[in-house]
Amino acid sequence: MPLEHLLFVAFVLFATGGAGVLARRNILVVMMSIELMLNAVNLVFVAFARSLGDNGAHVMVMMIFVVAAVEIAIGMAIVVNMYRQRQSIGADAFRIMRG
Repeated sequence: MPLEHLLFVAFVLFATGGAGVLARRNILVVMMSIELMLNAVNLVFVAFARSLGDNGAHVMVMMIFVVAAVEIAIGMAIVVNMYRQRQSIGADAFRIMRG
């Protein structure tokens, strides 16, 4: 598969994730869209590593997987706590967290 095809798929995934972050008000959909964007970046790293014959990018991909897992764990803890307090997981309910 040519590099251009993989980059196009990564662009479509990233654009879909970006649209989900900007258009949705449900915080769970926003978190899933962020995960989609991180996976698009992972696809770009793997595509360039494959085309250049370099294995160093795979370490970066694993680090992004760790960051994504931590983001979901902390994000879900915040969402559950906010749902218990406000009975809503809409993005508007999170405005009280501002300083």
